[in-house]
Amino acid sequence: MGGDYSMNERYTTPRGRPAKPLPNPSLITRAVIQFLQMFMSETLAKRVVSLILIAVGTPNLQITELTEMSDRSIWNLKKDIHGGDIDSLFTTERGGGRPGKAKGIEGAIAEELEKNNYHTRQQVADMILDKFGISMSVSAVGKLLKKTASGG
Repeated sequence: MGGDYSMNERYTTPRGRPAKPLPNPSLITRAVIQFLQMFMSETLAKRVVSLILIAVGTPNLQITELTEMSDRSIWNLKKDIHGGDIDSLFTTERGGGRPGKAKGIEGAIAEELEKNNYHTRQQVADMILDKFGISMSVSAVGKLLKKTASGG
């Protein structure tokens, strides 16, 4: 039959005495998030826990402390809940950054590398600038070469 524990002291137990507050709710929250990470990403696990805390009326500040999500993220979750699009809350989008400079011409670069003889990454960077008009650092060229060598 449940227990005498609650996160909110205003609730009483079935026997009428005040509920005992949890000694350290952040430890329990972290343990739940770690468990959920066996099935989903950390972001999604934190979001699920936050949704439950929002549903039971936990204040934003406490949700932020318990889940380590930003206050802005909590506000956005609440806004999405009120918008009615609940299904979108259980998906995460990958990548929000700028697309790579060589995106779309990687095949042409690989073709050029097969045709000619380039010995250094600097030579490859110079060739990319001359032929494609794209300035790339030596380290970016190294990453591109690694990506094209692995077929990715």
